[in-house]
Amino acid sequence: MKLGGPDAGAKRRGNLASMVIPLNSNKEPLVQIYSRQNCHFCQEAEGVVRQVLQDLDFRLEIIYVDGDKELEGLYGEEVPVTMINGTKHDYFRVDKKRFSEAILRQHQ
Repeated sequence: MKLGGPDAGAKRRGNLASMVIPLNSNKEPLVQIYSRQNCHFCQEAEGVVRQVLQDLDFRLEIIYVDGDKELEGLYGEEVPVTMINGTKHDYFRVDKKRFSEAILRQHQ
């Protein structure tokens, strides 16, 4: 799958499945989406984020909270939760304009 950079690869960390979109620079913002399998809102949020990824550079990691009690406790009622460089940006839905502006601020 080609998305604004090299092919993405699936990666497993403990009980977490994540997909990382690698880029050439570690200085690019890191976007993490805490998600659940078969979650309609999660799929919509990921779609919006991937649209922005076509125009702006950032690293993307999808983290599934399913089966991880700690992550389910932190994010389970709010998924999808979108984080930018470790700071909560949004939950439930992603507004494309607001998200794009937040990513642009990270590049300044």
